Amino acid sequence: MTLSTEPRTLRPDETATDEILRRTLRRHAAGVTVVTVPGPAGFTATSFTSVSLRPALVSFCLGSTASTAEAVRHADRFAVHLLGTHNAALAAQFARSGTDRFEGVDHAPDPGGLPILRAAPAWLTARVVTRQHVGDHLLVIGEVDAGAVHEEAPALVHHDGAFAAASRLTGVLSV
Repeated sequence: MTLSTEPRTLRPDETATDEILRRTLRRHAAGVTVVTVPGPAGFTATSFTSVSLRPALVSFCLGSTASTAEAVRHADRFAVHLLGTHNAALAAQFARSGTDRFEGVDHAPDPGGLPILRAAPAWLTARVVTRQHVGDHLLVIGEVDAGAVHEEAPALVHHDGAFAAASRLTGVLSV
């Protein structure tokens, strides 16, 4: 038996497009964050990204039917916690539905009532400027108003269905 090393191209007539997206995005490593809103409510997200430096805008997406979607729809501010590898259990806890995600989690409200997770190496808060339904998700864009970096830690990433560590490659030009 000969194994081909050629990549297999997925075609819409062979697989539903949502399955193509799932299978392809498993190859994309994404930073792991926890997004929190007043309530408190929160969830693990890999959809966090920067949008603009001036003004300082960030975004995330959340499934429209997620258990925290209603709280996010009503929040005027949110916090994003960038996680390190030592936060894998925290990421797993905030990914579970049907539980008190804040149980046993050291957190404190900022002056506006946003829960800030103390174990996160870095966090920021933002005021919602856009909330838009896109497909089966809710896209939220916020203008950054505060943040802090508490420690340098290897970033927690999600890749191929599992948590992993991001590390610098040696001998490669930095960008």
